[in-house]
Order: sequence, then C-alpha cells, then structure tokens
Amino acid sequence: MEKRLILATVLMAALLILYQALFAPAPSPPVKAPVESKPAPPGPPPPLPPKVERSPVVPQRTVSVEGPLFRATVGSEGGKLIEWVLRYRGDKSMITPGTLGPGGLMLQRPRAGLETVAFNVKEEQLVLGRDRPRGAVELSGQDAYGLRVTETLGFQSQDFHIEVALRLENRQGVPQAVEVSLPWSAPMKWPDGQKEGFQGQHPTRVVWLSRDEIRREELEKVADATNEGRWIGLESEWYLAALIPLTPDFKVATLKGASGSIQIALRATPPPLAPGQSWEGRALVYVGPKEYTRLKALGVGLEKTVHFGSFLWVLPMEWLAVPILWLMNFFYRHIPNYGVAIILLTVITKILFYPLTVKSMVSMKAMQALQPQINALRAKYQKDPQRLQRETMELYRKHKVNPMGGCLPMVIQIPIFYALYVAFSLAVELQNAAFLCVGTMFGIAFWICDLAQHDPTYVLPILMGISMFIQQKMSPTTADPRQAKIMLIMPVVFTFMFLNLPAGLVLYWFVSNVLQILQQYYMDRRARSAKVSGKEAKEAQRV
Repeated sequence: MEKRLILATVLMAALLILYQALFAPAPSPPVKAPVESKPAPPGPPPPLPPKVERSPVVPQRTVSVEGPLFRATVGSEGGKLIEWVLRYRGDKSMITPGTLGPGGLMLQRPRAGLETVAFNVKEEQLVLGRDRPRGAVELSGQDAYGLRVTETLGFQSQDFHIEVALRLENRQGVPQAVEVSLPWSAPMKWPDGQKEGFQGQHPTRVVWLSRDEIRREELEKVADATNEGRWIGLESEWYLAALIPLTPDFKVATLKGASGSIQIALRATPPPLAPGQSWEGRALVYVGPKEYTRLKALGVGLEKTVHFGSFLWVLPMEWLAVPILWLMNFFYRHIPNYGVAIILLTVITKILFYPLTVKSMVSMKAMQALQPQINALRAKYQKDPQRLQRETMELYRKHKVNPMGGCLPMVIQIPIFYALYVAFSLAVELQNAAFLCVGTMFGIAFWICDLAQHDPTYVLPILMGISMFIQQKMSPTTADPRQAKIMLIMPVVFTFMFLNLPAGLVLYWFVSNVLQILQQYYMDRRARSAKVSGKEAKEAQRV
C-alpha cells in the first residue's frame, strides 16, 4: 500500500480526534421554544375568596431521605428539595442552596402574587434499601385562601427520580382559580470564585423534547416561553435535572429569574374549582447522571440528552456508541473494573476486525514485494507519467494486487474507532472509576484513579506512543526512506495529542496497539515459516 494512503488515513483519524478534543460535539441547533398559541380570551376569573385565619407559622421541618444512590432532605416549605447528593462515584451535590435547585411548590392566583405553601409533615426520616425499595414523604397544608393542598414525593432506592403527586381541594364556599408551578433555578453565569465540586456539576444549557426532536439553548439565551414539550431540563455534559409532566395539564416553561438566574418549570392552570371540587396532577423529577440505559428506561426520551453527534454529518454515532456502552457495562457487571471492561472491549473489537486486518496486511505485503518493480518502472518512465500509470496498473493486474486493498479495511474501521472515542468521552460511568489506583502522593494520583480524566503521571500516553512506534516499525512499508522517516513523527504527534485525553480512551488505544503488534508478529512468523518450508520443498525436489 502506498504510504501516502496510510498517511491520509492516519491524518483523517487524527483530525477527527483533534476536532472532538478541541471542539466538543456541537449540540443540536438552538431553536427557540415555540410559544404556546393563545386560546380565546377566557371569562373574568372568579373573585378572590376571603383569606382564612391560619395557625401561626411554625419553623420549617425537614425530612431526611437515605438511599443507596442518594441522600436527600425535604423541607416543609413548599415541599422543597433542600439537599440532593448523588452517591455516584463519590458524593456529588446537585443542589447549591440559594443558587441552584428547586423552588418548591408555588401557587399563584389572578390579581395576587406567588405563594409558597407551608406544609405539615409527619415523617422525620425515610430510609430505603433492599428491604424497603420504595417510600414516600407526604405533605399537607392550605394556602392563605383555604385551598387544601397535598403533595406526595415518592422515592426509589435504585434510581434518581422522584414521583410528584399533587392534589388541590376547594373546601370554601366560593369557586377558586389558581396556577400551580414547580420551578428549578440555575445561574446564567457562576461566580468566578465558585468552582465546580465535580465535573458537570454546573448546568450550561436548557434542554427539552418537542415533537420527538431534542432542542437546546444556552442559558444566556433563554427567554420567557411556555410550550407543550414532553419534558424540560438543565444539563451539563454528564448530569441532568429534568422536570417531566405525567398529566396533560402541566406545560413546560422557561423564564428569566432575578439576579441573573433562569428557571425551568412545570406549570398547570386547572379549571376554576367549584366548592368541594378537586384537581390532581402528577410529574416526575429526575436529578442524576446521564446514563443512557437508565434514562431510556424512563420511557420519555431523556436518553436523547446524551449527544453522540454524527460521523461526517452522515452516520449517527448513536447507532455505534450505544452498543459499545452496553457492552462495556455488561463486562463491568461481571468484572467490576471499568479499566478491565475497556480492555475486554478492545479485545472483542480486534477479534471482529481480524479478517479485515489480515486482508490489509496481506495486501501491504504484496505491495511491498512489488516495490522493486514499481521503482524500476518509475526510473524507466519518469518522463512519461501516463505510460508509467498504465504500466503500473498492468503490473497490479498481472500479480492480482489491489493498491487500495491495504487502505480500505483501515478506512472502514475509522467510524468504529470514532464511536469508541465518543462513547468513552460521554460515559459518565467512567467518572472517578479507577483502573490501577494505588493512591495519591504529593497531590498526584498513582496510577489511574479516574478513567474520565487524563493520566496525571502521563505514563499511559507515553506507553501508547511507544507502542505506536513499534507497530509502525513492524508494519510493511512501500515508501522510500524519506517518507518512512516522516511517518515516524506520527507517534510523537499522537503522544502529545493524547496527553490530556481521558485515560479510558488512551487505555483503549494502547491495548489496541499492543494487540496489533502481536497480530503482526504472529503473521510475520507464519510468513517466515511458510517461506522456509517452501525453500526446503524446492531443495528436496532438486535432490
């Protein structure tokens, strides 16, 4: 195979990786949330009922909820989630009081302001586990106008979502009209001194699903809007806080808040409640990692928040990356080490592509054998390029050699390699996942304590570069010595390029190189054995 073709292939892979590393996959084109069409002007709202006398305000009570995957605190003021800490690759807080998090249940009436319901709560603690996989916190109270409000928050021990059930009951003698809101706030821009406690803690975009199409908007560009999206959320690359309506009365909304913040919310405007009439609404709140399988299991399309992108704007990477993630997690369930899972995934990939690899190597060997004759033709017809091309192609036909035979199998594998890179880059499962972690010394982890971060010792990228150099030296070459020397620069370029890439990806590439070296050694040994056997057979015939 011509070295120019090899160089083009390698450069193509390098450009893809550089593009992904320097310019993260662009999210879906931002599309402004469609504003809900205005219905016919409703009749005048019923007059405000007289305020009722309520018991003196008592200090807020809290309920702690403990589960294997999270730790939560629910406050009696609006049923607000005061604390939500993921027990996921270490403790990760998804709520920053006063800055990031929910606002609790809010009610608003015509000609009156927002009101947060002060609930009564009986529970003090809810502990979930194997013996109690599900549990609920029940809150009840009434607003200033005597509207009875009940909120039930359902938790599951093995998931990151909360089931919200609301009930409004009019116990007064006059009709009541009210709007229900469940907001979640985030700052448009975080203070310079307030760093992320973990990668992905601070959301950067609003995301929602409308008509089975994912939409995204940077926080700075969010405008006040209400639409009929299936859900709405605040997302980073790895984490998501999503509000999901389960009853048709709820609509998703975005609005600009005070002090440079934005809000996403579920809003419902029930029909005016006659005396004795009630209204019920249900919603789901998901606050957790963007694990594709876990999000898909909810059945509302949240898995679309994992943005895989596409290969050359043609092939959706989701088609390849999702099976890769599934297989990696399958290995992890049986061998609880993601580093080992990546190694096994690399072995499987090499086995699947072994026929193509063999075909490529055989073609390169054949081209290498013809190189002296090709050089002779170049010397003979150096002043006649057209004749040189005809004679060269005739030589290929005579010996049944395809000049592209060594390159095409490699090109076919490029989308798979790119899908592996995308999968490892987006896999939140790799966050804080150790491979060979001995400990830390002088603030540096030894050796690989987080497959989602770069190797702080840079040992793994250097090993990858060495393995790439050995692989290149062993590969058949048809290039002149000057081109061969230029190709030896590629391992150096790749080593520097991989220094700050996730250790999981570098581990895959290093193991892939080692397996390629073993394959090349095995094939060279077989070729030498076959050559020796052929010589011995010829000598026997002469005797």
